[in-house]
Amino acid sequence: MNTPVNKSANKRVMISAGEASGDMHAANVVKALHQQDSSIEVYGMGGEHLRQAGVDLLVDCTDIAVMGIVEVLLKYRTIMQALNILKESLRQNPPDLLVVVDYQEFNNKLAEAAKELGIKVLFYIGPQVWAWRQHRVHQIGKRVDMMAVILPFEEKFYRNANVPVRFVGNPLADEVKPNKSKQSCLQEYDLVEDKPVIGLLPGSRRSEINRILPLQLAAADILHQQKPDLQFVLPIASTLNDDAFKADLQQYNHLDVKLVKDLSYNVMQCCDAIIAASGTATLEIALMGIPNCITYKVAHLSYAILKRMVKIEHIGLVNIVAEKGIVKEFLQYDAKPNLIAGEITQILDDPEYRNVMINELNAVRDKLGKSGGVNNMAELVLEMLEN
Repeated sequence: MNTPVNKSANKRVMISAGEASGDMHAANVVKALHQQDSSIEVYGMGGEHLRQAGVDLLVDCTDIAVMGIVEVLLKYRTIMQALNILKESLRQNPPDLLVVVDYQEFNNKLAEAAKELGIKVLFYIGPQVWAWRQHRVHQIGKRVDMMAVILPFEEKFYRNANVPVRFVGNPLADEVKPNKSKQSCLQEYDLVEDKPVIGLLPGSRRSEINRILPLQLAAADILHQQKPDLQFVLPIASTLNDDAFKADLQQYNHLDVKLVKDLSYNVMQCCDAIIAASGTATLEIALMGIPNCITYKVAHLSYAILKRMVKIEHIGLVNIVAEKGIVKEFLQYDAKPNLIAGEITQILDDPEYRNVMINELNAVRDKLGKSGGVNNMAELVLEMLEN
């Protein structure tokens, strides 16, 4: 842990988070920061979590949280409008520090603009250039003053490229904790205790919902035909509302999928198995120790391009951290409802298979390290504000 730094009043931090997970992690950092120095002004781009943490939002990120090359092109004008608003703020009212959180393409451009103006840049949850286009690490190094990384192997990767880096710990080690008992959650969500519960996590972006939720519901329908007692629950990300789900759910009214606006960890603990979109959720599920499978689809053109560029064997973060395939991945053309349903059936019906997966998930939890990452990040922000 860093040595406490001297604090001075009226420091200003711009923060940029472009999707639900980044919004949540950034909000927790802001809360920890304000516990150490409440005088620091924080403003920028984010969602409901940052707003509730007291951040003055110049841009709401809800409408620009998309994934995939084609999906980004469809939202290009809206994304550029958001970027220009933040760039103009950097010029007109420069902060003492810019903190960019994940959302790499957008935040790389914002970081470049900040550096041109002489503003210090801290990149939190950095670009996954170790997965694809690794040569870009040198470009990133010119745009940031410090990388704050959350996966253990990332520190060595950036250091080897002579990019200033610090492993601050994974924020999920602090965050992935239910705040209610499993019994109370089952009652609140109207779930029967002695019947298996399957979680459906289709992602936090509208584009993900459109492509992945129909696939998950089709798999749930197959499971329901085989096991009529199964219950299905779907937590809603803070950046979405019920309208994003209605059309798809209406086709599967007989499944009685429970939509839950609650902490996803409260929902996860109720689940016997989960069908998850690739992303941060796969690490959250690992920390909860819940057997699961991963699925993902993007536009066909996006997949054709990305397949040539990605240099790693797995795309699920849980498998990347484990450095092996401990959770099955059903991607693009292999993302078929019958295959997904078959995997969930094996998880439910084969105790040995289930227990091996749980043990592997626990090993991933150990790799991610102990709690304290959010406070480490807050201290790094203070250090950069003072130095």
